[in-house]
Amino acid sequence: MKITIAHSPDSDDAFMFYGLAKGGVPTGELEVSHVLTDIETLNRHAQEGRHEVTAISFHAYPFVADRYALMPCGGSIGDGYGPLLVAREAREPGAVRGMTVAVPGTLTSAYLALKLFAPGVATRVVPFDTILDEVREGRAEAGLVIHEGQLTYRGQGLVKLVDLGAWWKQETGLPLPLGGNAVRRDLGRELMQRLTRLVRQTVEHSLAHRPQALEYAMSFARGMDPKVADRFVGMWVNDMTLEMGERGRRAVQLFLDRGYQAGVIPRQVAVDFVEA
Repeated sequence: MKITIAHSPDSDDAFMFYGLAKGGVPTGELEVSHVLTDIETLNRHAQEGRHEVTAISFHAYPFVADRYALMPCGGSIGDGYGPLLVAREAREPGAVRGMTVAVPGTLTSAYLALKLFAPGVATRVVPFDTILDEVREGRAEAGLVIHEGQLTYRGQGLVKLVDLGAWWKQETGLPLPLGGNAVRRDLGRELMQRLTRLVRQTVEHSLAHRPQALEYAMSFARGMDPKVADRFVGMWVNDMTLEMGERGRRAVQLFLDRGYQAGVIPRQVAVDFVEA
């Protein structure tokens, strides 16, 4: 049986799926192929049910919950850190509310966090890997930075206004859930559980073979310095990636509940995790 696993072409996702991509995790009769594309595209494809297993933004889950359940493993959760708002000059965090912010997509969790922090803020969608350029060259007053830009923005002469993960933890005491993996419901419970176990096993394999997995991930690191890539992977592939636990589950539910209450998410959902 052929199974497609879709995820972003980022070093942390590449690290995570090293075990499956390079044969370190046996899949039996399942023929697993990988599709790599940016997270906002994956969010849109999930609305069509295109892939059996797909990375999605947690913000996107209410829009695809009829087709997919969430895995409690393979997620990117920032405990006290997360997407950054950056600008060319230092400003008070509250100044963001009067700016136009370049954002990586309206279904990203970073976008939802921004709208919870600054409900009336104006936004403009641009590709995530051009946001630093947009701000540096003055086409955007501020930028919402995800992926490795969280570690490289200073090198472009920019300054941090707000860390939304730190803000969220101060507000709630919980980590900020950003990206997760979802599995299609029409596969049936047994296969959904099996695929969830495979994702957990590939994370375990990568953490147990960190140097090899990191070397593999470097091929997806868009020219990032190896030390920066190592730090980036360490931020987003950790114990909560293996199993988000009760605290992580609670964070996802609260994040989406707050989004609904703020009018950013059109319907309230009870978050459904596959227990494998």
